[in-house]
Amino acid sequence: MAFSLEVPSPEAIKTAIEQEVKPVPEEVKQLQAQAESNVSAIMELDLDSFEKRKEILQTIEQFGMATMKTSSGKNALLQVTVGSLSKAGDEGGPVAKGLAELHTQLKDLDPSAVDFAKTGLLGKLFNPLRAYFLRFEKADAVIADIVESLSKGKTTLKNDNTTLEIEQAALRDLTKRLQKEIQLGLLMDESIEKQIEAAKARNEDPDKIRFISEEVLFPMRQRVMDLQQMLVVNQQGIMAIEVVRRNNKELMRGVDRAQNVTVSALKIAVMVAGALYHQKIVLKKIEVLNQTTNNLIAGTSRLLNTQGAEIHKQALESSVSVETLKQAFADVLSALDSISAYKQDALPKLRGTIEEFRELADTGEQQISRLERGHQLGL
Repeated sequence: MAFSLEVPSPEAIKTAIEQEVKPVPEEVKQLQAQAESNVSAIMELDLDSFEKRKEILQTIEQFGMATMKTSSGKNALLQVTVGSLSKAGDEGGPVAKGLAELHTQLKDLDPSAVDFAKTGLLGKLFNPLRAYFLRFEKADAVIADIVESLSKGKTTLKNDNTTLEIEQAALRDLTKRLQKEIQLGLLMDESIEKQIEAAKARNEDPDKIRFISEEVLFPMRQRVMDLQQMLVVNQQGIMAIEVVRRNNKELMRGVDRAQNVTVSALKIAVMVAGALYHQKIVLKKIEVLNQTTNNLIAGTSRLLNTQGAEIHKQALESSVSVETLKQAFADVLSALDSISAYKQDALPKLRGTIEEFRELADTGEQQISRLERGHQLGL
């Protein structure tokens, strides 16, 4: 049964990452409290104290910087790592090459493309099944090497994915830290802006309001923008790792299918092709035998028809025919007539034998009648 794997779109992956690194409500409350505390310290700034101003400016300058540097270093390493590991799964990688080579071998050994019923001179000189199996035996060793290579490639891909999962987890943690710092910066920005408006309404020191606006709020917003940019870079890194991992998984599934399904299907196809070829030979012999049997039956029927008619004809011809009998009795009657004439001439002398001849004539007449009746009945 065929199935398809639905791969999420980059937008879906990005949305999932954003939801994963987004602070939960409890963390938002903690950030809110921290933002209020930080803003209170800023608004209570004593402009006359150089140390206090320097401390606040350094705090703003260092805000999120550690996470940004760590993320930048991690992304630089990932660029090398992902680029190196992804080569194993690209079009020129060993696994992809092995799958392509296996496809070529299987296509050449497709039994459906072989004419096992080849006739003519070539069919007599070269047994198509024997030639096919010789080709299969030669390719079988090549296929075994390809499968072994694919197995090693699958192990490499699995190890690569383990490395990528570790790197991806580290990058996710950094991204969560960035998201929290961005959230904290936005909350502080909102709170400082409100405090500035309130200070203006109370007509507080304009220099203090200007200092907080220009030296605190402005660089804060710049840093939040930098953190947001780094967040996007991290998200792209996570997405890149995810794509490579998914591609590797697909390649590993392809290797499994090649090892467990495709090669087995090839062996079964070869076996079935051989069986069907031998069945075709047996069917051909049965066909020839049936044809011979039919010819024997037809010849015997013709002999029975011809010879049987001749036998009946001969039987009829070997019997005494009615015409012969008629002629015989006609001859007898003629003889009797001659005898009768002779009797008339010899009446004076042969009166004593008249009755004997009459009896003989009566008997002959009865025989003739019986024969005539038999003739009329078809005997």
